[in-house]
Amino acid sequence: MATLPVTHTRLHLPGRTPTPERPVRLVARDLKASELLAAHSHDWGQVTYALDGVVRVTVGKSTWIVPPQRAIWIPPRALHEVATLEKARLRALYVHAGASPFPGDGCEVLEVSSLLRELVVALAMADAGEARESMIAALILDELARSTTMPIRVALPDDKRLKSLCEMLIAEPASPLTLDEWAVRVGASSRTLARLFDSELGMSFGQWRQQVRLAHAAPLIARGMPLSHVASELGYASQSAFSSMFKKTFGQSPSAFFARRGGL
Repeated sequence: MATLPVTHTRLHLPGRTPTPERPVRLVARDLKASELLAAHSHDWGQVTYALDGVVRVTVGKSTWIVPPQRAIWIPPRALHEVATLEKARLRALYVHAGASPFPGDGCEVLEVSSLLRELVVALAMADAGEARESMIAALILDELARSTTMPIRVALPDDKRLKSLCEMLIAEPASPLTLDEWAVRVGASSRTLARLFDSELGMSFGQWRQQVRLAHAAPLIARGMPLSHVASELGYASQSAFSSMFKKTFGQSPSAFFARRGGL
């Protein structure tokens, strides 16, 4: 999983601001791998979703790996960044602040139902300002509010040395480097890094690395990759080692977990 050069693309498209009369607006972008929508915010909420491809969404001190079976709700005025990990058909739903489907000011990770996916596609084809657009928008807001949230996220630190380590490990989740070896790379002792993992992220290096690997596992499993290949891709010695870690985290085997969610 080599890191590719990142290119930037334009953030907002004119004429797409949601209003009370048109509370849901769709912005479609077909992006290449390693494109970046640099950190920005706006007065409306946003559902970041890709019809295909995988994106990484970063909001504050958290980042998520988002496959087509998931979406991220980003509340109004939250500073956020979106990067493509592979070629992606990005479909962002801009939602007027007064029509937010979720309470509070936190992000929500959503399972994308078959209905929600088809509603997004239908909204893209609806005529602007017509009754059909309004009905589709209302159904989208209702379906979003009913969406099940997912717990997987990856916390990010403030310390520059630890953040450098975390960014490199997110880009290379299968890396076998120990904390001592990472310490040499980022210019801090392993003892200092261990203390920072505990104080800033509330977990050990090993626990944080497991979160990163789980986040990367979801798109691979959803794509139909055999579990043995997923385990190898993410640096596990065997499929059983990966499955054991997964079950310890979620209380189910990967096969049972994803089957229950219709192939998430």
